[in-house]
Amino acid sequence: MSTKKSMHLAAFMNAGPQGTVGWRHPEAGDGFLSAEHYIHIAKVLEAACFDLAFVPDALAVPRSLGGSFEPAIRYGSGSPRLDPMTVLSIMSAVTTDLGVAGTISTGYNEPYNVARQLGTLDHLSGGRAGWNIVTSFQDAEAQNFNQDKLPERAERYARAEEHLEVTTRLWDSWSDDALVRDKESGVFGRPEEVEAIDHVGTYFQVQGPLGVPRTPQGYPVLIQAGASPAGRDFASRWADVVFCSHESLESGIAFYQDMKKRAADHGRDPDQLLILPAATTVVGTDVRDAMAKHEAFFDLVDHMAGLSRLAYHVNVDLTKYDLDGPLPSLEVVGVEGHYREVVEFAEREKLSIREIGRWYGARTEGNMIGSAADIADTMELWMDSGAADGFMIQATHVPAAFEDFAAEVVPELQRRGLFRTSYEGATLRENLGLRRPERGEWRNRAASALAERRAAE
Repeated sequence: MSTKKSMHLAAFMNAGPQGTVGWRHPEAGDGFLSAEHYIHIAKVLEAACFDLAFVPDALAVPRSLGGSFEPAIRYGSGSPRLDPMTVLSIMSAVTTDLGVAGTISTGYNEPYNVARQLGTLDHLSGGRAGWNIVTSFQDAEAQNFNQDKLPERAERYARAEEHLEVTTRLWDSWSDDALVRDKESGVFGRPEEVEAIDHVGTYFQVQGPLGVPRTPQGYPVLIQAGASPAGRDFASRWADVVFCSHESLESGIAFYQDMKKRAADHGRDPDQLLILPAATTVVGTDVRDAMAKHEAFFDLVDHMAGLSRLAYHVNVDLTKYDLDGPLPSLEVVGVEGHYREVVEFAEREKLSIREIGRWYGARTEGNMIGSAADIADTMELWMDSGAADGFMIQATHVPAAFEDFAAEVVPELQRRGLFRTSYEGATLRENLGLRRPERGEWRNRAASALAERRAAE
């Protein structure tokens, strides 16, 4: 038996078309508007013992390229997107162990609604819910919610800090034994074990208590992907899982070390913060076969489709620049992690903006192209090098790429003793090796944020 650390696997899947050109792949399914599409993917992932399915989201049709939503519709980049919570509810109903995590913005959702939605999903799934916390990154989202543009990053994260404090307090407003349900005595619950939160802050005023009892996991698993200094600090304080992307092993190691140190600085056990880099896998019989598959996929990419996706991620209209020139330095971007990854690759390969568009439309994060053994080798290297606790698997096309990974790579990882052959726990937290938060744990994390804000003043 291997004594190596067991990896965790999450599946990154859109509630809509996959990627920018994934829908064009000859083997891609076309059922993203049907329940059967998500039911099938959920069953594939659970049979392969994945920890969770992860659904990204945004609250707008992107308008970042040329100030128009035309490219997003023409190329299927960032649109359409179904509501993640509905999709995840369907997936949880046909599985018993697979975790289900959805993206909800702290910028355009109220804490009470978020606490109620996720608390309900956690109960109905038997403790398998997760929340990918975002602050929103497109001006188009702001324009759907009574604003002309996004607030500055510092304000978005200040609101997110207060949102998390309120949301976790609401989850804690019921004790674990508040419900009695004694038919003989007629006592349904203990009111002394339920408390209002009476929060009055800068962004929110919430009385509470929550109308949903404390959930099986205490708090649903909290996921975050911030790569900016503010995002890293927020994630190291609140998140259980960090989703990231890197263009090199070296940058992955540096990020991993930084995040673990930040968690320790906040008084947390660094092992309770899991780092899952993105990995886009292309599985073939050997490297040559896999590269041929990737090149065929790459040939489907129109550079404007890739630029539409990139402009959506960085919230910058790239048509303002010479497409045959280099990518200029951008001081303010939407998703900083994606921007840094692009800069690193483009500088190394000397790419023009047009060439970046083609690459970004079909990029394979983590350089995992090859046979099942080749991909397992790379994953094992990242784990052994201290760059990952597992991976967020991004499919080039669905459901076939997930099916290929489940059928080919997962058995190889299991043969090496790197991945489970069955689920060990009853909840998503247990399967991830994460402890259940104690009631009132929000106090320490909120106090840490307050102390840092005061120190910065």
